[in-house]
Amino acid sequence: MGTRTRMQGAWAVGLCLLGIAPARGEVTRVEITAREPYAGGRVFPGVGAYERLRGRVHFAVDPKSAANRIVVDLEHAPRNAQAKVEFAADLDLLAPVERARANGTLLYDVNNRGGMTAPGMFNGGADEFLCRRGFVLAASGWIAELLPTAGRLRLDAPPARGRRGPITGLVRMEMAPDASAARLNVAQWANHGAYAPTARGLATATLTARRREKDPRRPLSRDRWRLEVTPSTGEPGRVVLPRVELVALEADLFQAGHLYELIYEAQDPIVQGLGLAGIRDLVSFLKHDRSEANPLRQPDGRPAVVRAIGFGTSQSGRCLRQFLYDGFNADEAGRRVFEGLFPHVAGAGRGFFNHRFASPTRHNTQHDNHEYPVDEFPFTYGEETDPYTRRTDGILRRAQRSGTAPKVVHTQTSAEYWHRSGSLVHTDPLGTRDAVLPPEVRLYAIGGAQHGAGNGIPGAAGRGRLPANPTDYRPLLRALLTALDTWIRDGTPPPPSVYPRIADGTLAGWRTSESGWQPLPGVAYPEVIQQPDCLDHGPDYDRYRRLTQLPPLSHGAYRVLVPAYDADNNERGMLQLPTVAVPRGTFTGWNLRAPGIGAETELLSLAGGYVPFARTRAERDAAGDPRRSLEERYPDEATYLARLRLATDRLIARRLLLRERD
Repeated sequence: MGTRTRMQGAWAVGLCLLGIAPARGEVTRVEITAREPYAGGRVFPGVGAYERLRGRVHFAVDPKSAANRIVVDLEHAPRNAQAKVEFAADLDLLAPVERARANGTLLYDVNNRGGMTAPGMFNGGADEFLCRRGFVLAASGWIAELLPTAGRLRLDAPPARGRRGPITGLVRMEMAPDASAARLNVAQWANHGAYAPTARGLATATLTARRREKDPRRPLSRDRWRLEVTPSTGEPGRVVLPRVELVALEADLFQAGHLYELIYEAQDPIVQGLGLAGIRDLVSFLKHDRSEANPLRQPDGRPAVVRAIGFGTSQSGRCLRQFLYDGFNADEAGRRVFEGLFPHVAGAGRGFFNHRFASPTRHNTQHDNHEYPVDEFPFTYGEETDPYTRRTDGILRRAQRSGTAPKVVHTQTSAEYWHRSGSLVHTDPLGTRDAVLPPEVRLYAIGGAQHGAGNGIPGAAGRGRLPANPTDYRPLLRALLTALDTWIRDGTPPPPSVYPRIADGTLAGWRTSESGWQPLPGVAYPEVIQQPDCLDHGPDYDRYRRLTQLPPLSHGAYRVLVPAYDADNNERGMLQLPTVAVPRGTFTGWNLRAPGIGAETELLSLAGGYVPFARTRAERDAAGDPRRSLEERYPDEATYLARLRLATDRLIARRLLLRERD
């Protein structure tokens, strides 16, 4: 990097620190408070060195703009002198020092509970795939319920206020401890706050307990517990939720594996939907703004990025689906925000992201958090009709109508079929037929894998009854990111979708009589699955996203299916990595909870398992194992390795793996 370029970069950062506003847009100020060489100043061939910038980005949005009307409670937020609503978010950027050497694509990482996931999914440790390919990486805070924690990206959004005082309403908090405890954080996660109870809420709060999700709720009287509220500390002027805890007044009140549901009146709901608006406005700003406030501006004024891909893992992938469904992929000027979206392991869910008293970290699984507004119709990207409400809708509907639909690569693993209602992404709501994927969408279902990538080695059983699933699917993600980037650059279609289908028998009911699972010695097959309900949250929900019926009522369940099993109890119809295509055991997308953490008949949330093959024919006969042994499959190591190479070459030929170091 030349002296002239370094001086210009320092000048731009100096302007940002002074609060110079961009030429236009909803981003009003960018503060870069830290700037450092990345990876020790390592130089990447063809790209050069990278730098990491941290700071905050400030926004002001117009509540009257059509693009902002979807933000729940925005009309109740305080306004500045220009009648706009102000908010801010933490910012993290990774870019080539010489901006012109970037590949032109911004990879926006929707952080998961404040932590970035794209580096771990694509970079492979010190390999730094994203830097080798010249991507610019950006992340910003979008969750306001996070407590200030070092390294966590937070959203600082205002609370909604009524004309005559605070806005109040009921909130529901569910806790599921893995060990007996004397006190529980009602937000369930240690670094999360909760909405402050009103005086009436403290006096009238109710608490119930049950062993399993479908069990009747058993009230716990107020003389057995109390609520304790601790104000959280933060920077002056920033909104930080308090820590609210349940404190047991008798020994052994809170038991491992049990579900505890607290309902109380709270006040001051944060306008959490501004987190989605902030993602929209930051990405649009980085792509279009030519002022010196844009940290990605090149010396000639042009931004270093001309297209953007949004990537999100799990909660963050659900955020992208909600972002798309709510219409945020059009900015206030009507321009497309993301050219490509890559929701990973989101399953069929969206999220509790843009509601009154929203709680973005809440999710739906089989055992806990089941009744939050997450796995909701519509599930598919194309349009389907809800059998209970008769409403027709689809994730892409608003974006298609506004001409801002992005290209979508949706990936999910075996675990999403069991834990995240994954089949509903590509079937009708009752699981009777395959849905039609829109031309903008590719779907890849990764077989023999669990929600979080393994490291190639079966893990200890730990919290589950089976050893942890070892499949490391991350090499597939590199190839699919490359294919998505090429698709939006020049229109080259990515590989055809790979997922199980009802029509060819590779997608089936989850019970053993339908799935084809063969009983294995010492292995308990699940008797439960995450199956979402059509929930009634009260009369204000559909129009205003306000939950008033707590707990909600069910109008019936949507039907989920799972990939059918082959003779090895491995899945059919799925995209298989070489280690799954040439197996040494059975890879499951499910695992049952270990007795030590309670609720041992229920699914261990988001976890898969592994059951190795017997080494010899004699061992499998003695155990009564129906699967062929390693001895019967692979006469020697050379045979096994040759089959692995063949499976690898086939994936490379299909552009589903890269030939490293591509």
